[in-house]
Amino acid sequence: MTETGRDTTVVIVGGGVAGLTLGNFLLGKGIGCVVLEKHSRDYVEQRQRAGALDANGVRVLNEWGLGEAVEGYSHGDSDAGVPLLIDGEERQWRMSGGDDEDEDDGAFCPQQILVRNLIRIFLRDGGDLRFGAQDVSLHDVDTEQPTVRYRDADGSSRTLTCDFVAGSDGFRGVSRTAVPDDVLTSSTYEFGYAWLSAMTQAPADPLAVLAVHSRGFAARITRGPHASRLYLQCPLTDTVEQWPDERIWNELEARFGRPVESRGPITSRQVVPLRGVVFNPMRHGRLYLLGDAAHLISPMSAEGMSLALHDADALAKAVVRQVEKNDSTLLDSYSDTCLNHTWERQASAVRMTQTMHDSGDTTYEGEFRKQIARKNLETMLEPAAPHAS
Repeated sequence: MTETGRDTTVVIVGGGVAGLTLGNFLLGKGIGCVVLEKHSRDYVEQRQRAGALDANGVRVLNEWGLGEAVEGYSHGDSDAGVPLLIDGEERQWRMSGGDDEDEDDGAFCPQQILVRNLIRIFLRDGGDLRFGAQDVSLHDVDTEQPTVRYRDADGSSRTLTCDFVAGSDGFRGVSRTAVPDDVLTSSTYEFGYAWLSAMTQAPADPLAVLAVHSRGFAARITRGPHASRLYLQCPLTDTVEQWPDERIWNELEARFGRPVESRGPITSRQVVPLRGVVFNPMRHGRLYLLGDAAHLISPMSAEGMSLALHDADALAKAVVRQVEKNDSTLLDSYSDTCLNHTWERQASAVRMTQTMHDSGDTTYEGEFRKQIARKNLETMLEPAAPHAS
């Protein structure tokens, strides 16, 4: 490992997709890092979240030699593989027209599978991953020797000195609180509706289906060979008590316009308001924010994991440049680089979210917006098959 006179070069707070990817990238370059994760390994590896990577996300993993983390999950063009039901009629997304054979495919890879693979690779290659790290706090991040304190699984207090701190502990983590309130700004957009999100112990076949219907948006997305997640657009005021199992399945069938054959017990449900959030800056002193600690994006975009990989890629390259060449250029521009990419993806996510949701239930935005959204949606789809006379 590269020696810097500290306990380690980078302390990574948070063992989710962003933190574990960054840790693997640095480890592969011989740069010392410690990953602190407050939960147990079992908890982290079973945590069910987003399940898709775009082609750029897969490309980043391949470029760093981590393609094995998503082996077996490539699915080709991310749009072409996801049928869309409009009032029960199946439509196909318009092909982009790009036939670059060297372009990586996207992947439907459930987050817990990706995390499990990243943990396995990191530990196999000698990485330092500390589960059960409680009461993490960041200190002196605006100096040349930041420190991270925590309580380990045995209850002992620990302190790590480092050159850089990577805050990848999610939207509700502690890392972002180390940035002073008069430095950090938050920009938020609320869409005005929520998703009833439900996990079920039943596989999705096909792996993903989206639906636009006058009753609202709906989707079913794979979460592995034996599980899937269901999504139903609903008012922000809805509660999980209003959505018993039978209502969820009946509503999914109504919005799909067809029977749902594969049913199973629903193991969890929650009402998730749709919104986008961006924090600025993503760097303060020697603290660098990445993943959900820096931004939330509409789940309609399926870009959460891909954004995390982009941040990890940018920060890893910046740290490598600093350690190997004593060049801080990429570290200095990290926040601007990532924010530019984040806003590009947020713009796309807002367009897609509004198009898909305004095209259905007029309760939220009215008939005018529905018709506009339907026309916008048609530009993204292959022409409808002519109906038999």
